[in-house]
Amino acid sequence: MIHTAEEPKFWGDKRYYSLDYYLKETFGEKVYRLSLDGGMTCPNRDGALGTRGCIFCSPRGSGDFAAAPAPSIRIQLEEARERIAAKTGCRKFIAYFQSYTNTYAPVAVLEKLFTEALLQPDVAALSVATRCDCLPPEVLNLLESLNRRKPVWVELGLQTIHEDTLHFIRSGFTLTQFEEAVFALKARGLAVIPHLILGLPGETKEQMRASVSYVASLPADGVKLQLLHVLKDTDLGRIYEENPFPLFSLEEYCSFVAECLSILPPDMVIHRLTGDGPRQLLSAPLWSADKKRVLNTIQKCLKEQNLWQGKYFQDKGSETAG
Repeated sequence: MIHTAEEPKFWGDKRYYSLDYYLKETFGEKVYRLSLDGGMTCPNRDGALGTRGCIFCSPRGSGDFAAAPAPSIRIQLEEARERIAAKTGCRKFIAYFQSYTNTYAPVAVLEKLFTEALLQPDVAALSVATRCDCLPPEVLNLLESLNRRKPVWVELGLQTIHEDTLHFIRSGFTLTQFEEAVFALKARGLAVIPHLILGLPGETKEQMRASVSYVASLPADGVKLQLLHVLKDTDLGRIYEENPFPLFSLEEYCSFVAECLSILPPDMVIHRLTGDGPRQLLSAPLWSADKKRVLNTIQKCLKEQNLWQGKYFQDKGSETAG
């Protein structure tokens, strides 16, 4: 489906290609994501690269909404279904390995975990959150094999393209490593979903826009644009407490996200548009806890600014070919 600036085609009631729209279009019904914990750690925590993790990560390594570790993935899925049964009538689910780095284990361990999830009849797809430097050939081969059974998505944390910021947040990898991972995954037919954080300390809107433009140029299938939210018991939280740095207001953030959407490809699925920190850990900005309000305000900004996803997207490949 091609959407042009001259003839905007909206996605249901949205001006962007939402994950919800994509899932209904692909699977014919609403699909709910169930967050799981594979019991892994991260090279930024176990001493391979560091011991303190990225500065924004909570002790659970971005897995604050994941199911608590259980004897098996099947049991985690059962417990997760029970928790959401009251608010959704979904019959299909995405098994989302979220906590820490979910390819940071021997390939035999990964195969057991991922296969157990995919064997569940109501699991429609597998989503694996990981790092670009934790995808050795044997893991890529495993993911490619699993993708022949059911769709496999690989979520890659990038956060920013700027090396100074990557160093400040202790990412432990380079932009070159990230790009190599994207192309290695795509060569095996896997869906790739980069993560970006908007509002990192010291970055200007121009720098953030450059990160979004970079992701727009990649052969990525989706993207997560995440508001920087400051969590308690993190190094970022301690920095903010000692010397508060500027954060987006609700209006500033939603207006900027609308602008970012306009430069992304119209066929790139938007998996996230805001922060998602648990209320009990959230220090700032407190307005981010009202996710529905944030999403409604983004849609309002898109309408008021006459923007939609892809309006100003420039396909560099097409320009070169022409």
